[in-house]
Amino acid sequence: MGLSAFYKILQEHLLEGTLTPGSEIGIRIDQTLTQDATGTMAYLQFEALGIPKVKTDISVSYVDHNTLQMGFENADDHAYLRTMNASYGIYHSPAGNGICHQVHLERFGMPGATLLGSDSHTPTGGGIGMIAIGAGGLDVAVAMGGGPFYLKAPKVVNVRLSGKLRHWVSAKDVILAILGILTTKGNVGTVIEYTGDGIRTLSVPERATITNMGAELGVTTSLFPSDAVTHQFLAAQGRGASWREILPDPDAEYARVIDIDLSTIVPMAACPHSPDNIKPLSEIKGMQVQQVAIGSCTNSSYKDLMIVAEILKGKKAAPGVSLIVAPGSRQALEMIARNGALSDIIASGARIMESACGFCIGAGQAPPTGGVSLRTNNRNFEGRSGTASGQIYLVSPETAALSAIAGTLVNPLDRPESVYPTIAQVEAFHIDDSMIIPPSEKPVKIIRGPNIGEPPRTDSLPDELRGVIGLKVGDKITTDHIMPAGPRLKYRSNIPKYSEFVFENVDPGFAKRALADRQKGVFTAILGGASYGQGSSREHAAICPMHLGVRLVMAKSFERIHSDNLINFGIIPLVLENPDDYDLINAGDDFTLSALRETIAHADTITARIAGAEYRFTLAISDRQRAILLEGGLLNHTRKKFNA
Repeated sequence: MGLSAFYKILQEHLLEGTLTPGSEIGIRIDQTLTQDATGTMAYLQFEALGIPKVKTDISVSYVDHNTLQMGFENADDHAYLRTMNASYGIYHSPAGNGICHQVHLERFGMPGATLLGSDSHTPTGGGIGMIAIGAGGLDVAVAMGGGPFYLKAPKVVNVRLSGKLRHWVSAKDVILAILGILTTKGNVGTVIEYTGDGIRTLSVPERATITNMGAELGVTTSLFPSDAVTHQFLAAQGRGASWREILPDPDAEYARVIDIDLSTIVPMAACPHSPDNIKPLSEIKGMQVQQVAIGSCTNSSYKDLMIVAEILKGKKAAPGVSLIVAPGSRQALEMIARNGALSDIIASGARIMESACGFCIGAGQAPPTGGVSLRTNNRNFEGRSGTASGQIYLVSPETAALSAIAGTLVNPLDRPESVYPTIAQVEAFHIDDSMIIPPSEKPVKIIRGPNIGEPPRTDSLPDELRGVIGLKVGDKITTDHIMPAGPRLKYRSNIPKYSEFVFENVDPGFAKRALADRQKGVFTAILGGASYGQGSSREHAAICPMHLGVRLVMAKSFERIHSDNLINFGIIPLVLENPDDYDLINAGDDFTLSALRETIAHADTITARIAGAEYRFTLAISDRQRAILLEGGLLNHTRKKFNA
């Protein structure tokens, strides 16, 4: 049988292991990206490795998360990033240049390359035909140092697209339909590869919308082939020489094939509070809307903004609707400013936000109490917007703009096809890379403000763990639940301070209890349900619990990035062998794991004594990860390896 496009690229980058689904492999990473909320710690960790320069083809540091700069912390961290990047061979994209995923797609993405990013939406790059994977910052630091990135060779699911989208139906509706099929659970160890005649009708920005929200499926990444459409986009970006054709073999083998006729897709929404709570707009239209927010790395491309501008032209946002528009990159913003589309958006009453993550991560624009907010971003976890009772619906730019005018949730298909905005294909994007700062050729003094700490260090694993289950949580616990974002993100480089907020919105007393136990020499464990660790790649959801003395997390199942991050920081992720045992274990129960080092080194099952009873857990990890746990984390393991 032939190879999928994904496995063709993987084969070119294989350094260790064999390409058998489920087996661990190590691959060469060509490019890395970071954003400021995760990148600061990633670069502190890179410094701790003692490597003088990055060894990737290109590494880019973006400032797009903490741009409000409330207090000195964010500005100080940005100064650290700028000077550290200059010193170590890293390109720097400062605040104002745009969201990492959109800018990287526009200016750096290359078909057939591998990209590792310290952000879970790094798979956006799959829209341009590259293997783009989100990971924890420490994994990115190791890749920047020339080390392989390790993952289990995934199985590939083929989503075969046919037909063409109708007017008023968008790429956002396509990925929402797929989320309705596959949900956010049960897709660990999977890659989605898009094929079929229908992909020819989708532009690169539309493909990137689909691969971006593939992160919500929990898959390793998503990939479109690199074809004539890809070449046209790169040529329009002045980067046609970066193009190469990458197509699956005609007889490529896939683990599963899902056929979708694009002409049958209808406008949809992800309803509160999960990206897979999908409903057709025909079933829920008419509800009052208090806020509409258009932007984020999912839907803020030049084409998205032009469609919004055409819909809003000559019209006003309804009274009582706060309309927010945030272009995804400076390139897109400048282009709509030059052609007049920005004036049409402003005239509608929209508030223009900077080219940053903003409302998507809860950094401003929180909706009113109980308010309905239509958003074009990718996540609607409870409380993520900054308002615990906010009702967040994820929709397309078309739906968002029409609803802003009406003041109610609109089904775009109720509009005549004849008035659908037709946006011409861009033959040449406006190119201005003046805000992408190349690394310095001379030594640069690194600025370290008082918020810049040291990477936390862990001890090697003891032979016995005794402690208490400090918290029991349910299914679909996200990294937002574990480490709140929004105003707390400014402490990301100050682990002792940020750790004060672990599980703040779930159990406000957890951090104080765990820290007090740690100071008494008592370890803490967490018990979770299914799909523990969904959402963002932020490794702080492992670092901060580790700082509080958490060395064990038990759950019915884990999401890939978070499970890897736990191991990277010396926390053991154990899966309940019998999921029904979850109901028998409670917060406050004491636990003991004995003969731990021998068990971690060799066994796939572990027995824990909890509240006087014995429970069995599975530990399905590689030999490399076993060594990482024994040594107390990836930083210890990598320094030892590099020194050797």
